[in-house]
Amino acid sequence: MSVRDEVLLLLERRKGEYCSGEEIARQLFVTRNAVWKAVSSLRAQGYPIEAVTNRGYRLSEEGGIFSAQSVRRCLGADDGWFSVEVAETVTSTNTVLKERAAAGAPEGTVLIARQQTGGRGRLGRSFASPRGTGLYTSILLRPKMRAEQALFLTTAVAVAVAEAIEEHSGKPAGIKWVNDIWIGGRKVCGILTEASIDFESGGLEYAVVGWGINLVEPPGGFPGELRGIAGAVFDAPPSEEVQSRLIASTLRRFKRYYETFSERAFWQGYCDRSILIGKEITILGAEQQNALALGIDGECRLRVRLENGEERLLSSGEVSVRPQTGERGE
Repeated sequence: MSVRDEVLLLLERRKGEYCSGEEIARQLFVTRNAVWKAVSSLRAQGYPIEAVTNRGYRLSEEGGIFSAQSVRRCLGADDGWFSVEVAETVTSTNTVLKERAAAGAPEGTVLIARQQTGGRGRLGRSFASPRGTGLYTSILLRPKMRAEQALFLTTAVAVAVAEAIEEHSGKPAGIKWVNDIWIGGRKVCGILTEASIDFESGGLEYAVVGWGINLVEPPGGFPGELRGIAGAVFDAPPSEEVQSRLIASTLRRFKRYYETFSERAFWQGYCDRSILIGKEITILGAEQQNALALGIDGECRLRVRLENGEERLLSSGEVSVRPQTGERGE
């Protein structure tokens, strides 16, 4: 970590408090001139750092810039488990982390972007990721689990995201099996899990779980194909502090679930937030089938009853809610 990043992290952790240049230099084992240069660089980038003679430097509580340091500060005691990076623009956070995973990057590596130029959803679909309206996050994991259990990673992240959204927006969040978060009848987050399989052991070499949250609607609304389907968590742009806390809360919650995977502590929260149970749905695919969504089993599979009365468990695939008269399906 550069001196600039270390100074920012220290000021983030003591946001609103003055820290003298001498104190910062002593804690970071650098010269006061190095501290001054770091602060000057940060202020040139727009960080609201105040400098007062005989008091030192302070990061203003009223403003800030969303950064890796701001997220790390909000992570608190969990900071050490994650390695957080924030980028303005990437092709796809999942794509970048898969490349790093293949190169040996450690578990807990997190990449957050403000914009994706090649964002991807399930089934190879493009994922709209415009600048300034969302946060796009991926985490690299090296889980000791069978390949077929990768579904648990998606569902655990879904619950963590839903809980964090509820905490910071005050709005109830529902989950559309298997990987979408909905608020008020609109999709506000999509989740994509990709993995590399060790064919000798049948386990996962690594997994990358990515999720994109629509913070606010883009100017002029969502594109035509998403209009009426996509929504946003907030009615007005949230502050950088709220954004940092939203991401940190999601990461902290997921870490708890990940560390206790055998207990499936996320399962009940997933079931409780399901927007499908009891609904007439269409199972999409080469041959579409209508069914009734009955519930979610302990393996996070969707239990359905087909029109011929046959019950089936779905471990993958895509479904849509069948619209009632005058309604539009999801």
